[in-house]
Amino acid sequence: MLGIALASGAPLMSGIVTGVVGGILVGALSGSPLAVSGPAAGLTVIVVAAVHELGSFEVFLVAVILAGVIQVLLGLGRAGILGSFIPDSVIKGMLAAIGLILILKQIPHAFGWDADPEGDHGLSASRRRDDVQ
Repeated sequence: MLGIALASGAPLMSGIVTGVVGGILVGALSGSPLAVSGPAAGLTVIVVAAVHELGSFEVFLVAVILAGVIQVLLGLGRAGILGSFIPDSVIKGMLAAIGLILILKQIPHAFGWDADPEGDHGLSASRRRDDVQ
């Protein structure tokens, strides 16, 4: 958790708090006897971009808390039942399309045809972290 917080430009204490709170909540609310929870390292770039876009870590934190409250309310309202109306083939097709897009977007980078060696938007965690602080 500390590594993800550091890479995201978030305060290190937020990494510790998230690990503790996340572990307790997943353990308490999970219906499974075994639960695994942890950070999604792939979200680091999204966190950096969101903090930069919103202007401060505090505003980002409020947005994340609001999103969590909305998810809990949807869960209590049994909104997950709506997912059963979406056929498995649609979900598999969407995931296959996302995978294909990711592969196709990497072809120019693989052959060195990209104008920006850091990626499509030049989103470097260290550079964005310096902009936020």
